[in-house]
Amino acid sequence: MSDNPQLLHVATFCGQCDCGCPELFVDPTAEPEKQIVITDDFGQRIQMSHDQLADLVEQARSGALDVTALQPA
Repeated sequence: MSDNPQLLHVATFCGQCDCGCPELFVDPTAEPEKQIVITDDFGQRIQMSHDQLADLVEQARSGALDVTALQPA
């Protein structure tokens, strides 16, 4: 997905198809607050710090991001 050869691939989410699934990368050349890169299957990307990713992972582990928590009330 990435055109940046500096990006280090960490994970592909889904990966069961050839549709350009979301992916997680580390960009060691970026500023610390932008080293984590998540791309989506529409060509968009977000960048965040390692601490922000750690918080996101912790929220997912705690269940705060379960599908039922993300449903509209």
